[in-house]
Amino acid sequence: MKHLRAEVLVVGGGLGGVAAALAAARAGRTVILTEEYDWLGGQLTSQAVPPDEHTWIEQFGATASYRALRNGIRDYYRRYYPLTERSRAWVELNPGAGWVSRLCHEPRVSLAVIEAMLAPYRGSGRLTVLQPYRPVAADTDGDRVLGVTVRHRDGDEEIAITAPYILDATETGELLPLTGTEYVTGFESRKETGEPSAPEEAQPLNMQAISVCFAIDHVDGDHTIDKPASYDFWREYKPGFWGDRLLSWRSPNPRTLEIVERSFTPNPDDDPLSVNADQRVNPGDGNLWTFRRIAARRNFVEGAYPSDITLVNWPMIDYFEGPIIDVPDAQVHLKRARELSFSVLYWLQTEAPRPDGGTGYPGLRLRGDITGGRDGLAQAPYIRESRRIRAEYTVVEQDVSLAVRGSHGAVKYPDSVGIGMYRIDLHPSTGGDNYIDVACCPFEIPLGALIPRRVENLIPAAKNIGTTHITNGCYRLHPVEWNIGEVAGLLADFCLARGESPRAVRNTPRLLADFQDRITAAGVPLRWPEIAGY
Repeated sequence: MKHLRAEVLVVGGGLGGVAAALAAARAGRTVILTEEYDWLGGQLTSQAVPPDEHTWIEQFGATASYRALRNGIRDYYRRYYPLTERSRAWVELNPGAGWVSRLCHEPRVSLAVIEAMLAPYRGSGRLTVLQPYRPVAADTDGDRVLGVTVRHRDGDEEIAITAPYILDATETGELLPLTGTEYVTGFESRKETGEPSAPEEAQPLNMQAISVCFAIDHVDGDHTIDKPASYDFWREYKPGFWGDRLLSWRSPNPRTLEIVERSFTPNPDDDPLSVNADQRVNPGDGNLWTFRRIAARRNFVEGAYPSDITLVNWPMIDYFEGPIIDVPDAQVHLKRARELSFSVLYWLQTEAPRPDGGTGYPGLRLRGDITGGRDGLAQAPYIRESRRIRAEYTVVEQDVSLAVRGSHGAVKYPDSVGIGMYRIDLHPSTGGDNYIDVACCPFEIPLGALIPRRVENLIPAAKNIGTTHITNGCYRLHPVEWNIGEVAGLLADFCLARGESPRAVRNTPRLLADFQDRITAAGVPLRWPEIAGY
């Protein structure tokens, strides 16, 4: 078995892992980053999910490096894509003119920018990236993790990696059970958290739906895929709370739970610059084609794109038949989630009702080249909920809920290491819950949520921090995951430089102040701006 050593090991190459590796490498540390899929970037790339961001993202509310990522994506389009002059001059260019985000774009573009951001450190040898490798074992000594063994996804090759600091940036908190780090899954009880939206009893296997996204366009010809083996099941599948079959244009409104009918209009002749991707005004999911559109053909010169390209991450692909964490049949559910997505595509191509009274859109073409998936779908499932550490501090609904906090705003943490904002947005769950949607205040990220109660040198760097099932709903999105990962990387560097533990940094006022100064200098905001008249 091959053995490697670094100062910082980051397991998982999603947005949090990339941000962590980048921060630690920039600080001068030797870093190893592992990732099990072909693309780095997680939600933004291999999972094919355009960035879900708050309404002020263009002005403030993100770290400097996340802003560099966003700016890099727009610069890439301006440099390499045949934009119209009007679109090229659009300061807040939205390549897809999607309604879900001000920066709907093709996954390969964010991948290219991520790779460019990491390139100098890979070139210098300071950063080593191992793909495709997944963690399979860990070596521990009391309250410390000594190392992690990763195995090649497509074979038996294993590499043992040791490091003084190990960051878990996996999508599901894979290092937590491997290292014996205490964690929680699913829905905590109200008696434990006091959360208004929590059940009376804990439900550890009640987790949010996963989704396997895919990209489509609409061109001449018949591009209908073979009928999926499980299609007849999904065609008739009707969850009790859904209001219709899952494969239909009708589904619950996430905020009101009213059953509403979505529209679907491939290649509308709309003006990309007229799209207002502000979810305060319009959640954008009324027309599913434009909801997560990632290439609006009107942004490009005539003939460059024969069709728009849109990403299918719609209610009907949410898979909530069973959880995929800490269950023996996880692979069965992952396979069925992909089957559901293929069934949705087949339904769209053959049976979906059209406004003209006909059925099916055979011109819909699966664009696996856009997502990089071997079977035409996204490479990786979009996993909304991870294992979460038992943390020194756990963020609860009462900390961030607008209904609870009102004009006071979210709790201000003395140990803040970042900020974020998104509504608490919980998708239907494996426990039979409908959407749970709670208005949220702009919030802070407490360092205590990144500190396990016992283990000393394992730092969560993604969706596995000390949140609850409920607050995960607002801490799980792209800019917050990036902020968490970046701070985790900077924390590892700070601890190595000072010879202190993460726990000591949080609980020693002098060290905490120094660390907050360090991350502020790196471009991590600790507080939301307070805007007053003048």
